[in-house]
Amino acid sequence: MKRSLLTPRWLLLHALFVVAFIATCFLAVWQWERAHDAGGSFQNLGYALQWPLFGVFTLFLWVRMARMTLHDEAEATSGQAEDTAGQEPAEEPERAAARAGRPRPLVPPQAPSVDPDEDPELAAYNRYLAELNEAEGR
Repeated sequence: MKRSLLTPRWLLLHALFVVAFIATCFLAVWQWERAHDAGGSFQNLGYALQWPLFGVFTLFLWVRMARMTLHDEAEATSGQAEDTAGQEPAEEPERAAARAGRPRPLVPPQAPSVDPDEDPELAAYNRYLAELNEAEGR
């Protein structure tokens, strides 16, 4: 087992998933018994069949999250080995940030100004947007 699955966060997740699975098993048994009581109905029987599915889904999520964590860890260690080799060409800062897992900046960089002689319609639109921005700031 990898050490990353033994961190305090993951130990808490392990406990949560085990408790959730056990709870779904108890709820399934309870609904099964309730369906066979005098006041039971087909609805209780349906719940008795649904709770095990919820338990299986909980196990599926647990395994999926563990695999994703291990895969990300393996990818990070292989990426460090490639970076130390120095064989990769330099990347643009945005691509390097995206690859490192950081999101793009929320505000894109300012576009170059447009000369009114090149495109008068675009220049007029940019002036209009600038006026709106200035009016909103007031």
